[in-house]
Amino acid sequence: MTGDFAGYRECHVQPDWLLVYRIDKEILTLVLAYTGTHSDLF
Repeated sequence: MTGDFAGYRECHVQPDWLLVYRIDKEILTLVLAYTGTHSDLF
């Protein structure tokens, strides 16, 4: 992802429902950051 979401990844839970997350490999942590529709997030 780019812009404000640089370093994050996305997972489509449903066709218009995203889960935005990042993986911190230093401490083996998954950080769930945002969830919502495309219009909610962008």
